[in-house]
Amino acid sequence: MNIQKLSLIALFFTGLLHATTDPVKDPVEYVNTLQGTNSKFELTRGNTYPTTALPFGMNTWTPQTGVNGDGWKYQYFKEEIRGFQQAHQCSSWSNDYAVFSLMPVTEDLKLNDKERASKFSHDNETAKPYYYQVQSENGVNTEISPSDRGAHLRFSFPKNKNAWIVLDGYTGTSEVKIDKKNRRITGFVRNGRGMDRIEGMKNYFVIQFDKDFQASGIWENRENKKWENSNHKTGEGIGAFIQFKPGQVVQAKVASSYISVSQAERNLETELGKDRKLEVTKNKAKKIWNEHLSKIQVEGGSEEQLKTFYSCFFRASLFSRKFYEINENGDPFYYSPYDGKVHDGYMYTDTGFWDTFRAQFPLNILLYPEMQGRYVSALLDAYEQCGWLPSWSFPSEAGSMVGNHAISLLADAWAKGIKTFDPKKALDAYWHEATNKGPWGPANGRDGWKDYYTLGYVSYPSTREATAKTLEYAYDDFCGYTLANMTGNTFYKERFEGSMYNYKNVFNPETGFMQGKDKSGNWNDNFDPYEWGGPFTEGNAWHYLWSVFQDPQGLIDLMGGSENFNKKLDSVFSVSNKVNVGTYGGKIHEMTEMQMANMGQYAHGNQPIQHMIYLYNYAEQPWKAQYHARNVMEKLYDFTENGYPGDEDQGQTSSWYVLSALGFYSVCPGTDQYVLGSPVFNKATINLENGNKFIINAPDNDMDNVYIQSASLNGETYTKNFITYADILNGGSFDLKMSDSPNKNRGINESDKPFSLSANK
Repeated sequence: MNIQKLSLIALFFTGLLHATTDPVKDPVEYVNTLQGTNSKFELTRGNTYPTTALPFGMNTWTPQTGVNGDGWKYQYFKEEIRGFQQAHQCSSWSNDYAVFSLMPVTEDLKLNDKERASKFSHDNETAKPYYYQVQSENGVNTEISPSDRGAHLRFSFPKNKNAWIVLDGYTGTSEVKIDKKNRRITGFVRNGRGMDRIEGMKNYFVIQFDKDFQASGIWENRENKKWENSNHKTGEGIGAFIQFKPGQVVQAKVASSYISVSQAERNLETELGKDRKLEVTKNKAKKIWNEHLSKIQVEGGSEEQLKTFYSCFFRASLFSRKFYEINENGDPFYYSPYDGKVHDGYMYTDTGFWDTFRAQFPLNILLYPEMQGRYVSALLDAYEQCGWLPSWSFPSEAGSMVGNHAISLLADAWAKGIKTFDPKKALDAYWHEATNKGPWGPANGRDGWKDYYTLGYVSYPSTREATAKTLEYAYDDFCGYTLANMTGNTFYKERFEGSMYNYKNVFNPETGFMQGKDKSGNWNDNFDPYEWGGPFTEGNAWHYLWSVFQDPQGLIDLMGGSENFNKKLDSVFSVSNKVNVGTYGGKIHEMTEMQMANMGQYAHGNQPIQHMIYLYNYAEQPWKAQYHARNVMEKLYDFTENGYPGDEDQGQTSSWYVLSALGFYSVCPGTDQYVLGSPVFNKATINLENGNKFIINAPDNDMDNVYIQSASLNGETYTKNFITYADILNGGSFDLKMSDSPNKNRGINESDKPFSLSANK
């Protein structure tokens, strides 16, 4: 037997050793919360931070390597930790709100975030959803485990060194009260753009220590003044410092509330009151995460694939965050970030719908339909409270990006049987959104709405990003139309039945691309499909050509049929990855990330093109969707600090992976369909909220066998290129025979194609 054969046999058995053939029993141990943290302004590998939190928890906790106010709060390549923060950050670009931090200090008291910083090594760091730990060079071992609205921290100080804990009030106004007798600090912080929009909004906190204070005082972080033995102060950047005995192990239980200090105390008592040791909190959090992640049990993948899958599933499970609390009667209530009042019921926040309507919410509605029902109902509460549907809540309405995608969530819920809201009220709210411009940003109401309804498109250059807005408004109007159609609302059905086709008005048949068009109907001069910006949002014409979620067949018709359509899809991957920076005037990180991916003009690091792969299913070549989905998952994702091909974006890019690894994707939310790709694992079991199980079996699946030869659903031959929400929720078995060569005769009939407006008239 020659050496080459021996090597192949060794590789084969190594692969077996690194693959799992049984359901994962402890999925949280596959999660690496450092995934995507090796990011910076110029290049994003996720723009994440090592989040310690519970699923959809109100607060998260993280180590802080950046200075106060830096959107890049934790960067993998940094060597110093400056504090351990309560955080809510969705994206480095939006920064954070309601932040305060604790930092252990030894020897001399150092207060500000630059002087107190301590070096650390990733070799001495543990980063799991339920537990973060780091041994810093100052000799302190810091541990954190989360609850929904708080955290349990433990600081193990070295012997023979002075021991301090510094509370930093961060970048805004704060108040601190030190209760030395009861080993407690209470107060509030008010910082971040999201809080500034609501006058008087505060995050109240309570910190309960388990060791006596040897000394204490107040300080402020603007000029680093300190007041020893002072126990109460309010102002800009107010914090506290506490001295403990050298060598002590100090526990701190922390909780916060947007309602009051007394409610923060209630949250502390309810969630952490009985946890005498951090291990109790840690074990509870681990159990919660294992139960949560076990909603999807996968088998047959490599160790690396398991880590990537569950790390992405973890990140997809952080957003949107609970913004409600539980009162003394056990009922939910919340401080509204929209009107500054306290209301009964549920509220969620910290998400941007431009990103998350695409996959994150379609994943949530599969796994947590009850929560999704509460969520869409809360959208209309938000509308009542501030006069607008949310588009980018952080925690109040920011109006960031483009489009009015709250209607996507509402229509999608109704299409999938979740009817927890008044559809007439939802349509009234959307009509108001679609025919007005709000005060808070481009997606608060509609930029260019008069052009859109009179000209049939948003004109450029009179409105920035006009072509992107036209395309997204047309999709949103489809969602308004379909919600009206499903609920028998003739008035709104007639309002939107024409405008949902407005995408056609920005397609130039001469160039074969979507383009900018002025008020007179003239195409913009000097068109270059590689040019970013201008009439597009964070992309170019190659990316936005495909933004016709509601009508791929209509787009196929515009492009002269399926053959031309498929050639154009192919071209996305085969043309140059060159960049014309256009109106950006310089290279933005999305451009660099597209070029690094080296997939032509396929820019998976940003949202506009992420669905494009699945459009082959509409044009008689579904096998290409299967190939490209697997190729993107293999090449552009992993579980490491470099794990994403761009911004992770509030669970969206992770949710793309989770859905795609299951073998399908939500091309058009607002319908009940998930379009097929190619699953990663030999078997995946979705444990549904209704008690059913939906099992995806692909026993021959491996790195080469990415093509679906045949499929059956519950024993019946299945040729469609999509499955429905009801198919999944009803439970059953979806069996796929996989091969290393495509079956070009499967999924090519008209009846096999997913929903398109033009095909479903």
